Formats: sequence, C-alpha cells, structure tokens
Amino acid sequence: MLSKVLSSAVMGIDAYVVEVEVDVAARGLPFFSTVGLPDMAVKESKDRVRAALKNNGYDFPLKQIVINLAPANVKKEGSAFDLPIAIGIIAAEGLLTPEQTAGIMLVGELSLDGRIKPIRGALPMAVKAKEAGIKRIVIPHDNAKEAAVVDGVDVYGAKDLSEVVSFLRGEGEMTPLKVDVSRLFMEHSHYLEDFADVKGQEHVKRALEVAAAGGHNILMIGPPGSGKTMLARRLVSVLPDMSFDEAIDTTKIHSVMGLLQPDSPLIATRPFRSPHHTISDAGLIGGGATPKPGEVSLSHNGVLFLDELPEFHRNALEVLRQPLEDHSVTISRAVASITYPASFMMVAAMNPCPCGYHSDDQHVCSCSPRQIQKYRARVSGPLLDRIDLHVEVPSVRFRELSDDRAGEPSSEVRARVNKARAQQRARFGGDGTHCNSQMKPRHLRKHCTVDEQTLALLESAMERLNLSARAYNRILKVARTIADLDCREHIKVSDVSEAIQYRSLDRKLI
Repeated sequence: MLSKVLSSAVMGIDAYVVEVEVDVAARGLPFFSTVGLPDMAVKESKDRVRAALKNNGYDFPLKQIVINLAPANVKKEGSAFDLPIAIGIIAAEGLLTPEQTAGIMLVGELSLDGRIKPIRGALPMAVKAKEAGIKRIVIPHDNAKEAAVVDGVDVYGAKDLSEVVSFLRGEGEMTPLKVDVSRLFMEHSHYLEDFADVKGQEHVKRALEVAAAGGHNILMIGPPGSGKTMLARRLVSVLPDMSFDEAIDTTKIHSVMGLLQPDSPLIATRPFRSPHHTISDAGLIGGGATPKPGEVSLSHNGVLFLDELPEFHRNALEVLRQPLEDHSVTISRAVASITYPASFMMVAAMNPCPCGYHSDDQHVCSCSPRQIQKYRARVSGPLLDRIDLHVEVPSVRFRELSDDRAGEPSSEVRARVNKARAQQRARFGGDGTHCNSQMKPRHLRKHCTVDEQTLALLESAMERLNLSARAYNRILKVARTIADLDCREHIKVSDVSEAIQYRSLDRKLI
C-alpha cells in the first residue's frame, strides 16, 4: 500500500517542502530502502523508526519498504524525516487514512523509545509551510515556540510518536501553540551591557556612535587593557532598534545552526559574534562538504568582532573582503550553490605593536621599527580600505577609573542613532540601501556634495595621506553620517575634518 506525508528540509537558511512517499509491499524478501538523495543521517532513520514503532506497540512490517523523498534531485540531510517516515509506514499499513494525514506537515527526530527530539531549522520550515498554504504543522515540543512565531500556521508541539498518531486519528487532544509575538519581542529586546559602564574613552565612544549611526566598520588600536573588547561588546546596545523582519531573518540563521534555546525562540537583540583568531576560512565565511553558515552570517544584522586582528590567518582575513562589499556570501559546490546573508558591522581590535605598548606613555615598547612594520603588514591594505574608521584607544587614567559618575547610557546614544538612521531611510527610499555605509557612487554624487573649502581639505588629505579612491569615498560616507547625527542636510568642513581624523592608520601615527 502507498501513503504520502508532507515534511520539510532546509537548504541554506530557507526550507522547502518534501513529500515523503512510503510504499509497503508483501512480495519478495523484506528490505528497507530510502531514495531521493538521502545522506547518512537519513539512511540511518530506518533503525530509529523500527525501534520507535516496536517500543510504542506498533508492528514493524517485515515487507519490502521503499521510502521516496521528493523532490528526488535535491540532497536531503538531517534526522527530521524520522517522524514522517514512521507516520507514513503506519498509514501504509492501513492504521491511518489518507484524509487523516493530508494537509499537515510533520517533522521530528525519533528516539528509540518514540520520544520526539528537537531539530534544526524549525522556524524556516514554519515559514515555508505558510508560503505553501499548509495550515498545520506537527513539530517537536522543544521547537514549538520557535515555529509558533509565524502567524497563520497552527503549530502543534508533540512529545512522542503515540501522541501524534492519536492526534491524527482524532482520538487525542493537541491544541495549537499561540505566542504573543509583540510581548516576546519586547521580553527579548534588552541588552545586558551598557555604555554607562565604560570609564573615560569619550572620543572612542563618539567614534562608535558614528559607526553605529552609519553602519560603518571600525578598527580600534590600543595597548592591552585599554578597554577595546569592553567597548566592542557594548556597541550592539547602541545600534538601531531591531525590526521584526530583521529578527526573523536573524533567528532563521541561528535556527538552522541549532543555536536557539527553548526559552529564547526569537532573537530580538542584535547578535554579537567574537570568533577566536585560530578560526578557519570555512568557519568564518561558511562552507564545508555540506555548506553551513559561518560567523559572518551568524552576525547578520549585528556585529562581528575580530579581536587581535593581525593574529588571524591571512587567508581568513582576505575572504572577508567580498562579504564586506556585497553583504552576502555565496558558497558553490558541485551539488548546489547557496547564498547566505551577511550584512554585519565589522569591529576589529589590535595592538599597535607585537608587545602592545608602542606610543603608550605608561610602558616602554620593546619592539623595533621593523617588527612593528611586519606586525602591521599582517593586515592587508585592501582590507584596511574597507574599514571606515581607525580609532586609537589609549590606556585609561586612574582619575577616570575612580570617577563614580556614570557615563551616558546606551539608551540615549541609541536614540540619536535611531534618529540618524531614520533620516537615511527617508533619504534612500526603497532602493535597497539602508545606511550610509552602503551608499553607491550615485548616492555619493547626490547626497555628499561639498563646498570649495571642504573640497580643498579633501584634496590636501588625499595628497598628504596618499589615500586610495576607496578611502576617499569612505571619508565622504563617514562625513555624511556625522552630519546626520547633527540633523543637517549639508556636509560641513568640520564633518570632513572629523572623518579624516578617523583614518589614523592612513596617517601612520603608529
């Protein structure tokens, strides 16, 4: 007998509908075959399904069982097909009618005793179910809140196989989970770290505010213990408030990677990722035999922090150049080509020299000029060109550390950043440009016009600092952001002057 059950799988960060066809025939010797480009985890499902059926009181048919996962030309991976295969076998044996299994999506991994374990990618699957017009989805209980974020789909959280069978027969009672998305969004939109915790470093806070207001990449240079990491971790707290669409996109990526916690089904704060400097190219950008998102995609809509920048492998740093420009990563394999979103702010930190104390008046630097030059050369010029702001972070004085007065809280800084971003959205309209750092040459010509005095300053800076064309454009973008923070439409010479000051590596002060 033939049965059909709807399920789903993930490709990239999006899901697609999979039709699980189960054919059980009594002729010939018994065997179990799965077709439709299954990976090893899918092939191994036969043993989990067999044990789960037996331990829940169902006879596993000693017949010829063929499982087809359609579309058959797309590689299937993961253990989420256990539940639909088990239900398909039960239906093929006549214990469920086609009407009882129609119009419902089933996903879940089975343990040997029939319990349904959590899976990856529950949110993208629920989104796809809504797009495909599927009104009901049965999902592992631990993934139910995550999937219930999607409006318009009845999400049923199941704990074991027997519960699902009773529900499909109409004998058991399972109620769809409802989630108050607005309340959930508010509960998870608070940051634990605040700018008010930072003592001193006012000029660095100003640079971070400019970076947040325009979505600019920033590099902090300073001795150990000057607060570079502390400042970087608090940058996400002053970034613009996250929209619901951004939260869904970010949550989908973390869902695919299995990083969501049951009590945090929606990511409503901007992600902060800080990979170790020993990370590989594939770990940073994404990839592998079966492509997975890397750190640049996990920091989508947030911050990617690279501490000790010169210590990263040269290849890993160089592959960052494409996502920094395109805000996406395309991974090509023989089977498929997958594009992951990677719209992030890159925040990097480095010491001024190998010992860390060059230009620090509290310590003596033991590095020779050649050692400093060699250390600096680990970060290529093309990558530095893609970083809009270079800021020096000096050591904090005792008087500043012992000051009991709290600094400006992140909420006040974020209010100014939100106002500046609102100006930028209104300026660019709906052409796909969201902030000043994403401006194209046509935007620069239209929105970054300067007077003769400012033009002369730019010309002098280009000649004296030997700036590239990309650095020139980035100075204009930063100046545009500084003007937006002051709610001005026209760029002043002071805006350009401040933007030039944020190119300390070009000025070769270290």
